[in-house]
Amino acid sequence: MEGLKILIVDDERDIVDMLAYNFEMENMKVFTALNGKSALEIARDNNPDIVLLDVMLPDIDGIEICERIRQMSGMKSALIIFLSARGEDYSQVAGYKAGADDYIVKPIRIKILKHKINVLASRFKKPTKILETEISIDKERFIVSNKGQDYFLPKKEFELLSLLMSTPEKVFRRDEILRDVWGDTVIGDRTIDVHIRKLREKFGDKVIQTIKGVGYKFTG
Repeated sequence: MEGLKILIVDDERDIVDMLAYNFEMENMKVFTALNGKSALEIARDNNPDIVLLDVMLPDIDGIEICERIRQMSGMKSALIIFLSARGEDYSQVAGYKAGADDYIVKPIRIKILKHKINVLASRFKKPTKILETEISIDKERFIVSNKGQDYFLPKKEFELLSLLMSTPEKVFRRDEILRDVWGDTVIGDRTIDVHIRKLREKFGDKVIQTIKGVGYKFTG
């Protein structure tokens, strides 16, 4: 994360200060805003690489801020993550529809937040098309394309494929996949296998290789 620019937007000063301190320790350039108006001005003038955004702000709703940031010419590829006390499904769906890359419900666990940012930022720096494969991912429209056909995958299938494609030929361990795709959610032992099977049904058996006793890798 060193050298990246991050904008932290929250109306709670304690949260802003805590996050700012932690990301300054990562040698990141940190900008902060306590309201939507300041956030939009900072985003327009500085084009941060990452935006951490609260939903409930005193002047402009965080969903609207996200939409307006996405419309800025220098911010289309920025990483936007909502950090909100609102955990309702409709709030999270609204966040993703507005253009967010992730939605994390408070309280914030800083180690997990840093890890998620590292993973997401590394994916966004990769080219969309990788290897000699006809599979490509459009993260802004949440679409996977293969041989001219577009697929709108369920969220976890999309995130799993994105993770595997982020580093082709790398073997992702099962615990690594669970952490990066499902986070703290408790799931059954066979959940990963079921999602892998569904991806193979759509894109072919050879796209994802099983490494017995270890995990999976994307082979194209």
